[in-house]
Amino acid sequence: MERVSHKERFYFTIHPLFLLFGVFYALTGRFFLFLTYTLTAVMHEFAHAAAAARVGYRLRRIVLMPYGAIIRGDLEGISFKDEIFVALAGPLANAAAALGFIALWWLFPDAYPYTDTAAFASLGIAAVNVLPAYPLDGGRVLFCALAKKKGETFARKLCRAVSLVIGAAFLGLFVYGCFIEVNFSMLFFASFIIAGAFGGNGCRYDRIRYDVTRTLARGAEIKRVAVLESCQVKKIIGYMERGRVLELCVYSDGGELLEILDENEIVELLERADLYAPLSECLKSPV
Repeated sequence: MERVSHKERFYFTIHPLFLLFGVFYALTGRFFLFLTYTLTAVMHEFAHAAAAARVGYRLRRIVLMPYGAIIRGDLEGISFKDEIFVALAGPLANAAAALGFIALWWLFPDAYPYTDTAAFASLGIAAVNVLPAYPLDGGRVLFCALAKKKGETFARKLCRAVSLVIGAAFLGLFVYGCFIEVNFSMLFFASFIIAGAFGGNGCRYDRIRYDVTRTLARGAEIKRVAVLESCQVKKIIGYMERGRVLELCVYSDGGELLEILDENEIVELLERADLYAPLSECLKSPV
């Protein structure tokens, strides 16, 4: 698995077709609508990134496309349960934003004309992304749920079939819309789903790596945490805080102190160990 450090840069890329769409919407007087949907899509992807960070992965690149935004990195080795958690984070963030706007209208009705576009954009992106078509979030959830029960081969075949049907449906909507008003976003979206049905990982993450030396150079408070040897490695990430140095005391299920890990040992553990393995499998020897 590829490892990355905090010193590596985060890249924000704009696809040329995205710029063309921006120009088209600007010339047709709908640039504000275009900007609103773009910001909503970016918020959606950053919600995925935040969820991925909770389970030991992080966003490496975000690409703005005509149909929205995608994120890239590597999710290799992540469990089905955690991938479902990451996948649902985006739609839930959009749904929460939409509910927030609705609550705002309830309290301040005059705010509706200024926020309705953002509310409907959030709701729309949430609804579209829960469609069971890969690589949309709903498709990822469907794949993980099926793979967990029926195996990855069966899940991949069924998800591909479902994605092709949904992609064909959107392609049909584009053709039908040509007789009323041409919507190229529908065409790109249909192509995105159909292409996704044949593989590729549009939304991926890299595993987190902590840089201890930068924290120590500034001086830091030591944070001591006690855990059982049955604790999963990935849970250690939740104890790590910026500006504080973690010291992990590992106990047996019977309450006996087995080992004390300093920050450097913890970082080494996170880099080499299976995130889902218990600490007992990673400890070298008792104290």
